[in-house]
Amino acid sequence: MTLYQKTFEDFKKGYLGFATLAIIGQSCLGSAAAMYVLKNGTSLFQMIQLTLVVLACMFVNGAILSQQKPKLVFNLILASVVTSLLEIFLNTIIL
Repeated sequence: MTLYQKTFEDFKKGYLGFATLAIIGQSCLGSAAAMYVLKNGTSLFQMIQLTLVVLACMFVNGAILSQQKPKLVFNLILASVVTSLLEIFLNTIIL
């Protein structure tokens, strides 16, 4: 069993609790990513980055609130975390 499958099975078993924690966690991580993006200015490139972060977080929150299937919610959480971490890394290390 892969790490993804094991983590997903745990997520599915405790969906209600994990979904609540995911809303809090990814919203905080997304807001930190937005802060790092805006720290570098407000050019078109930064606005595109900010749009990606906001959309990723909104998709997760919307999927949880509309009670989508756990697999979709889990994959959106992973995508949101990767997007936020990528933008933080991009704006602190590279730019």
